[in-house]
Amino acid sequence: MNPFKSSLYWRVLLWFCAVNLLVLVLGGFLTRRFIEYTTEVEIDWSALAQSADQAYQQGGTPALALWSAQQRHQGIDATLFQDGRPLAPIRLPPSVWNELPPMLATDRGLVLRPWRGLYVYLAVQPVTGADGQPRQLVAMSRSHTRLRPQTREKILLGVQLALSLLFIGLVGWRVARSVATPVQALREATRRMAAGELSARVGRPGGATRDELAQLAGDFDAMAERIEALVAHDRGVLQDLSHELRSPLARLHLILDLAQRSASAEEAEPYFRQAEQEIARLDRMTGDMLALSRMEGGLPGMERERLDLAELARDSLRQAGLEADARGIQLRWLPAAGPVEVVGSPVLLERALGNLISNAIKYSPEGGSVELAVHADAGRAECTVRDHGPGVPEAELESLFRPFFRGSNAVRADGHGLGLAIAQRVAMAHGGEILARNGDGGGLEVRLRLPLATG
Repeated sequence: MNPFKSSLYWRVLLWFCAVNLLVLVLGGFLTRRFIEYTTEVEIDWSALAQSADQAYQQGGTPALALWSAQQRHQGIDATLFQDGRPLAPIRLPPSVWNELPPMLATDRGLVLRPWRGLYVYLAVQPVTGADGQPRQLVAMSRSHTRLRPQTREKILLGVQLALSLLFIGLVGWRVARSVATPVQALREATRRMAAGELSARVGRPGGATRDELAQLAGDFDAMAERIEALVAHDRGVLQDLSHELRSPLARLHLILDLAQRSASAEEAEPYFRQAEQEIARLDRMTGDMLALSRMEGGLPGMERERLDLAELARDSLRQAGLEADARGIQLRWLPAAGPVEVVGSPVLLERALGNLISNAIKYSPEGGSVELAVHADAGRAECTVRDHGPGVPEAELESLFRPFFRGSNAVRADGHGLGLAIAQRVAMAHGGEILARNGDGGGLEVRLRLPLATG
């Protein structure tokens, strides 16, 4: 899997970038405020003025400019004034320049704080040099002391390191929690399923997020739901099969008991024929139940291919000829206008069509007819099987495709109620549907609808 396509990866990356940006901005701000606040001690302005005057007397204006540059490097803008004019350039705000002449005229030391809330100080300190000339030191500092650049860098690094550890710890805890919560929910649901609680689900432990863990939780829930449905189906099929097998097994037991009591082989022969019929009936029922269970399980091993549904239906009708002839039923094929191609399993579709035709023959009166037609309509292939029997009460139509369901007219024919259920499962497995309704004039009409093949 490409990590750059992972939403979890991008979520962690964005959190990491946000933390670093926050540490950078907040660290710089807090460091500046920290330095300004914690270094608030008085500077010896008199000594600073003497140092400036000494530099000026030794080297004149160039020496004073060099001295000012050194002070500026350490956070103080300072120079000497003589007769109200600066002897070396100095950077002062316009508001300070406007207020400076009266302060110079007082000829005494002043330390002012021009702006509230800011650790900025303006100092005016008179000094008299060795040449006897009166001068004034004018200095503006962001703090009352001077810190070396290395000290400032260490403080900044320390504050940023502390903030990094704090925010990375908090964000790491949040990210770890967002990962651990769905993992713990998955672990708990897995443990419950392993203990036999098939209704266990993960839900949405991560809230509204749709990252890989949320998708994994959704896949787990879908898997658990599928397993629960399959197990419930298998249990239901087993219960139904055990119930349905009870009667033929009891009859078979009785028949064999009667055959055993017979005085001669000729007297026992009819019982053995009946036993053979019951065994064949049990074999068909078991085969149909296995086919139904396999379809419910997702049709493993069933390959699909492109095929002509009309041709398959005509072959199924031909195979049912012997069964129809035995009861005098006429099979009528209504040919399609052309090939009606679908994509599916020939084995399963042939079984479904055979069950529909057999069911129609079974419920048709002797000497009646069964009609089979295939055509394409609105992007779907439709196969219609129509008989002219008693039909089905309207209240029972919805239950007609339920396994082992036998309606009120089931006494007219032999069977165990699985043929239509299997046909419906085949239709659903192929993305289609199967519908039943009473035809006009009597009889039952069953329609198998499948998607037409494309391309």
